[in-house]
Amino acid sequence: MKKFACYLLYTLLLAAIACACSDNLDIKQSYEFKVTHLPVPQKLKKGETVEIRFELERSGRYENTKYFFRYFQFQGDGRLAMDDGTVFLPNDYYDLERETFRMYYTSLSEERQEFEIYWFDNMGNAGVSGFSFNNDSSEGQ
Repeated sequence: MKKFACYLLYTLLLAAIACACSDNLDIKQSYEFKVTHLPVPQKLKKGETVEIRFELERSGRYENTKYFFRYFQFQGDGRLAMDDGTVFLPNDYYDLERETFRMYYTSLSEERQEFEIYWFDNMGNAGVSGFSFNNDSSEGQ
């Protein structure tokens, strides 16, 4: 009986080891994300700057994921800059190195202004944030 119990124990142990060595191990590396922002004004005067506060929200975390962005201004004229003073050129790619950050948009025209920021990661996920500002023609501050 003791011999049968040892045989059964060894058989169960070998079965557990065989099942643990499966090639079907699924390690997820690509997670969806979105970039959210606080509300911004709808009107800007020429020369006025608005702060846009962003936050990168990940649905999961893989440490080797890198994030990038580019922006495209398709109406009006303005300047987009990071909180460290870096001024962005339209359609150029930039690394996104922080999950919480601020950008500053400065109106350079007296017409309606519209631009979009395209967000990417190195895993093939993407998103977009759109902004539009009407000209504030009021006389007061």
